[in-house]
Amino acid sequence: MANVLDIKRRIRSVVNTRQITKAMKTVSAAKLRRAQEGALAARPYSQMLTNVLKSLMARADIYDPVTGEPLHPLLAERPEKNILLIVVTGDKGLAGAFNTNILKIVAKFIESKPDQNIDVECIGRKGRDFMRRRYPVALVKREVEDGGGEVNSVPGEPVSRAGRVQLVGEYVGVLGKVDYNFVSALSQSVIDRYANGQIDGVYILYNEFKSVIAQRLIAEHVLPIKEIGVVDVRMAEEATEEERKRRVEAAKSAGVGIRPADTHEVDEAAAKFATAPVDYIYEQPPAELFRSILPKYIGIQIFHALLESVAAEHAARMTAMDAATNNASDMIESLTLIMNRARQAKITKEIIEIVSGAAAQQ
Repeated sequence: MANVLDIKRRIRSVVNTRQITKAMKTVSAAKLRRAQEGALAARPYSQMLTNVLKSLMARADIYDPVTGEPLHPLLAERPEKNILLIVVTGDKGLAGAFNTNILKIVAKFIESKPDQNIDVECIGRKGRDFMRRRYPVALVKREVEDGGGEVNSVPGEPVSRAGRVQLVGEYVGVLGKVDYNFVSALSQSVIDRYANGQIDGVYILYNEFKSVIAQRLIAEHVLPIKEIGVVDVRMAEEATEEERKRRVEAAKSAGVGIRPADTHEVDEAAAKFATAPVDYIYEQPPAELFRSILPKYIGIQIFHALLESVAAEHAARMTAMDAATNNASDMIESLTLIMNRARQAKITKEIIEIVSGAAAQQ
């Protein structure tokens, strides 16, 4: 049995660790609130943009009247030979199984497409490191450097294929503060590749966040556009009941609401926009407006995916740190009990030695 001094040192170390995990839980809870507010703030614009596109579709020629083919390249469907997969993970660890679960569904998605070439773009350090260890990195035509000093590959036409599954783009350090300018540049490069026929389908895989409880991993089909305003989910994994219970306990102890924010009034007001049965007068022709606004719709989809993934990561880290804090408390109690037993055994031994010595002198 360890001596009392060693056990005291262990208790002191665990107490210090508990203070760190408790502080990290508080920080994650605060960041989660801000992330939720950011995701909610972007919803009205997204709803308005969707309604405008629906209105324009009713007033412009979207399909060729003779052939029936779509006039916009983002609506054109073709057999999927080359796929672009955008994987959104976190830049940091200590978030429980958040990154691991995403990477598991990435592996399942790749296995479900055995006959297609898959180009992967990773947003987040964890996904980048995982894909680099397993798949080759393709050479692209150009590179840029972001403000954080990280060199990020710009998705362009690969010089040559490095394998059936290859890494063509990586973005590290952009999730700390999601910038729409970055998303706009990323979406435009994806649109250009699809319009040029370099890729035949685009999917984004991320952790969908509705509330602390309502989260799921999804693979969303982005291009070609099937229906405006409808999320095309091709693969999804729900959280287990045990995980939901842990999230509820962590949210309650951190003072975070477990129900999604009530945006019923805002959604109703946005849904009414551009849907009245009247003939709107546009400054530009409806077809021209539709062609210019449709790429923004793709950008908003990617922007929402990043915002929800960031919120889900903070929620996962808050839950993980809450579990770590509780485990530290249990360990302190266990070590305290062991220390008391060791101290009692030491005292008993000393008493026995004194009594034995006194008895020997008689």
